[in-house]
Amino acid sequence: SRPLSSNGTKGKPYLSQELTRKLLRDKQSKRNSGHHLPVFPSWVYERPTLIGDFLVGSGVGSDSPAPIGTLPLASQEATVVEDLLYLLVGVDGRYITAQALLGRQSRTFLVDPNLDMSVKELVNRILPVAASYSTVTRFIEEKSSFEYGQVNHALAAAMRTLVKEYMILVTQLEHLQRQGLLSLQKLWFYIQPTMRTMEILASLATSVDKGECLGGATLSLLHDRSFNYTGDSQAQELCLYLTKAASVPYFEILEKWIYRGIINDPYSEFMVEEHELQKEKIQEDYNDKYWDQRYTVVQPQIPSFLQKMADKILSTGKYLNVVRECGHDVTCPVAKEIVYTLKERAYVEQIEKAFNYASRVLLDFLMEEKELVAHLRSIKHYFLMDQGDFFVHFMDLTEEELKKPVDDIIPTRLEALLELALRMSTANTDPFKDDLKIDLMPHDLITQLLRVLAIETKQEKSILSADPTELTLSGLEAFSFDYIVKWPLSLIINRKALTRYQMLFRHMFYCKHVERQLCNVWISNKTAKQFSLHCAKWFAGAFTLRQRMLNFVQNIQYYMMFEVMEPTWHILEKNLKSASNIDDVLGHHTSFLDNCLKDCMLTNPELLKVFSKLMSVCVMFTNCMQRFTQSMKLDGELGRPPVEPGTMLGPPTEAERAEEALKRKLATKHLAEHVDALQMTSGFEATITKFDKNFSAHLLDLLDKLSVFSTNDCEHSMVSVISRLDFNGFYTERLERLSAERSRKAAAPMPVPRTVVPVQ
Repeated sequence: SRPLSSNGTKGKPYLSQELTRKLLRDKQSKRNSGHHLPVFPSWVYERPTLIGDFLVGSGVGSDSPAPIGTLPLASQEATVVEDLLYLLVGVDGRYITAQALLGRQSRTFLVDPNLDMSVKELVNRILPVAASYSTVTRFIEEKSSFEYGQVNHALAAAMRTLVKEYMILVTQLEHLQRQGLLSLQKLWFYIQPTMRTMEILASLATSVDKGECLGGATLSLLHDRSFNYTGDSQAQELCLYLTKAASVPYFEILEKWIYRGIINDPYSEFMVEEHELQKEKIQEDYNDKYWDQRYTVVQPQIPSFLQKMADKILSTGKYLNVVRECGHDVTCPVAKEIVYTLKERAYVEQIEKAFNYASRVLLDFLMEEKELVAHLRSIKHYFLMDQGDFFVHFMDLTEEELKKPVDDIIPTRLEALLELALRMSTANTDPFKDDLKIDLMPHDLITQLLRVLAIETKQEKSILSADPTELTLSGLEAFSFDYIVKWPLSLIINRKALTRYQMLFRHMFYCKHVERQLCNVWISNKTAKQFSLHCAKWFAGAFTLRQRMLNFVQNIQYYMMFEVMEPTWHILEKNLKSASNIDDVLGHHTSFLDNCLKDCMLTNPELLKVFSKLMSVCVMFTNCMQRFTQSMKLDGELGRPPVEPGTMLGPPTEAERAEEALKRKLATKHLAEHVDALQMTSGFEATITKFDKNFSAHLLDLLDKLSVFSTNDCEHSMVSVISRLDFNGFYTERLERLSAERSRKAAAPMPVPRTVVPVQ
């Protein structure tokens, strides 16, 4: 059969403690990357005589004593005193024996019923000391196992020191008893001071056991108990002694964390938990997991006296850890030993000093050595289209390539064109230009934004559920820039921030494309006029509409670049200069991007949809106009007599005449393809009228929605869009009419239900 457990119980309690230790070991091994922590050999737990607790049912002292009731009162008292001295050190007496435990309950004793009542009364008063000793002894032995952590080890060691003093007292009492100088009343008198101490120790041991406390949880319990004993100076002094002793290993972990950015927590006791994450994966993930999830606060392990400082403790170590992982050795110059005290101000000041140092070190490291602001300025040049000449070169070079379906585009060709555009423009002076890369996205901007905004309408659900491979994207719709960000700058310019930059860039890039298309229509119209002057009246409506569209697109771009991004960027630069720690920098940068997205109408689904429709109308109009002017140009060319090209050397050769004839033949075929399509419709004029109607309707809808949102949501920046697009009051009358209709609908009285009054 299995031996007795150390606490005088059989079988099940032993297995329960063994299982608890195994679970703790598994958890700690998992946290320590498979490194196995030391364990006691099994015989430590299987041999009951190694522990100073009672051995119930072991057969010790099996000689049958004489019935105590037959002894005179003086002999009974002397015998009981001897028994009590044994009981006080965890050994059964002849007439008083310990009973077996069931679980973690307090120890109880069986007193000989034949004992004199007066003696029994005093015995029952003294026995709680023996019960407390039993509880404390079991606690010390159990919590001394490696699995219970250093805080519990330190607490058990402090209790063991107090138990040694208790044992000295019992030894002195035994010396008096052997000299015949110890009566039961004297024993009761001498044991009084110790009784309170052992009672508090047993109470603490029971509470720690019941709460299954480890690390910070144990310290919270001890601190709260110390605070609760404010009116009892001796009890409070005892609890303070235990808390100070138990907090030493915890504060050692804390000091290493806030002074060096290192966690050495083999038993999972500290308030900060480290997770294994590779910082290089920041390039792959949309979320900055390294900063948010590498180190997290474990709420149950925060000592109650450090609760208010938990966030600063987490941040302090994180800041130092970042610098340390970049190869710099950091040690806080204001490092001092932290000692537990009821007055929190002492260690609060130390944590504050460490936090300020860590904040300054990391901020200086990122700003000075890693040139954070210069990188942000470089990203602004490209993603927020700050370098005008670069984009003119780039769009000229890539125009034909980006017209192709995205599957037909060769990324390396785009990369080469990007490199060429960078070298040919003022961007050539940017030291970080090589970090700019091409990215062909699997979906267009609207789909990306709708996924972010998670709009639950049927239309967007169909967009979200559509397979990206089913949607034929052009290179223009899929195109975006990307940027290589290295550690530790990726803490600030993380994937989440880069995604926001990409959204802003794609939005502005598409606006720039639409503007170029409208300008190309203007150029084509100028050329077409030379060949078809008789159609000039037909073009008047188209010219007007094109100019309105161009005015709309250019004003929107001007608003986004000079009324949203530039002022917001200057605010960011100002805030970065005054930032005191890296979390402030992260917050300011995120706020900058969020404000840009919001003021550029990319976070409002209603405005986003209307704006998308307006851009679509503009693109369809430019395509239609290009086809028509091309056909008019060809028509004019075919209507003219062929021109003899010739040269200064003489008349054209036969080969030149043949080439001219082939050109005219191809032009005739091209003309037929376009003119036939136009003649099948209701005519050019009707088409332009339809475009005008659609554009005006969508633009009025946009202005109306902007007016509503600027009023209801206090988005004052959107008011400037209205003033720009309606600078001469062209749309004012229609907008006022829409506003009046909306007011009438809102003020319309609800129909009152008619009630039938019964006839009396």
